[in-house]
Amino acid sequence: MQLNEKTIGKKWLVGAAALFMAWVMPAGAADITGAGASFPAPLYTRWAADYNQATSNRINYQSVGSSAGMKQIEVKTVDFGASDAPLTDAALQEKGLIQFPTVIGGIVPIVNLKGIAPGQLKLSGQLLSDIFLGKITNWNDAAIAALNPGLKLPDLAVAVVRRADGSGTTFGFTNYLSKVSPDWKEKVGEGTAVNWPIGLGGKGNEGVAQYVKQLSGAIGYVEYAYAKSNKLSHTQIQNRAGKFVQPSNDTFKAAAAGADWAKSFHQILTDQPGDNSWPITSATFIMMHKAQDKPAQAAAALDFFEWAYKNGDTQAEKLDYVPMPQSVKDIVLRLWQTVVDTSGKPVRK
Repeated sequence: MQLNEKTIGKKWLVGAAALFMAWVMPAGAADITGAGASFPAPLYTRWAADYNQATSNRINYQSVGSSAGMKQIEVKTVDFGASDAPLTDAALQEKGLIQFPTVIGGIVPIVNLKGIAPGQLKLSGQLLSDIFLGKITNWNDAAIAALNPGLKLPDLAVAVVRRADGSGTTFGFTNYLSKVSPDWKEKVGEGTAVNWPIGLGGKGNEGVAQYVKQLSGAIGYVEYAYAKSNKLSHTQIQNRAGKFVQPSNDTFKAAAAGADWAKSFHQILTDQPGDNSWPITSATFIMMHKAQDKPAQAAAALDFFEWAYKNGDTQAEKLDYVPMPQSVKDIVLRLWQTVVDTSGKPVRK
């Protein structure tokens, strides 16, 4: 499908600018800065606004994508980075970082198909792979029709929308496709950035959502909160147990049930077992340096996340994220004791 990228891009920039301003303005002139994943940005912005109201302390979080967030924390231009692609324990040690999860959410396929209601269209992992590989090019394809008997599918070209930037959401999506499709694993693979066979690139979850909203016949992937806030139709997905499931807090929790957080925070939650598991579930993580040149800044950042752990669960659930269990929060609090200043003293008493 031929897409007028210039025209759409102008429209998206206006919308993206408004979204960006809405996210950073509640914090004002920020004392603490963070950058990274767009996956949790709606929640971090809500938490920052509530935290500012409760304490007068200011947090500025920039939704720039997981890859950019990781680069910024590594060179210490921000107080914390955020990514949905967790680092291995070995990589953390090499980089001198710690990571901890904040919430769990779901990555959902979204479509712009007239007459198709949210949650009505059924897709399998194999179908998703074939669509994003460019093998399926029309919405009335026999393979889609076979999973959706009785659903009126339009004779309309498929317009694939994917991320243009390095993204933890892309990591979760491509990790899942690599698990369910040998063809995808061989030709594309997984990562925060991949060599996409086809598609129009949008910046951030917000960019993908805006493109899909504007393009008839479009399909993309975003964190669930973006699908709901943009009133976009998400799909069902057939999970590992062969069941078609809807994205929800319950199906995200089911996917995370087997995670062993006490062993490591390097947990990948895609394609998990269980009749009720959402197959593209992901935790999102904060990265900070273990040895801090600016201990007061580090302590203030950790104060914010402790406040969020204690006071932010209700807002997380309202935005369809799953709060971390208290047992996991307790492990995180112990981890924070290892964050030290240049003399080796903990930054928090």
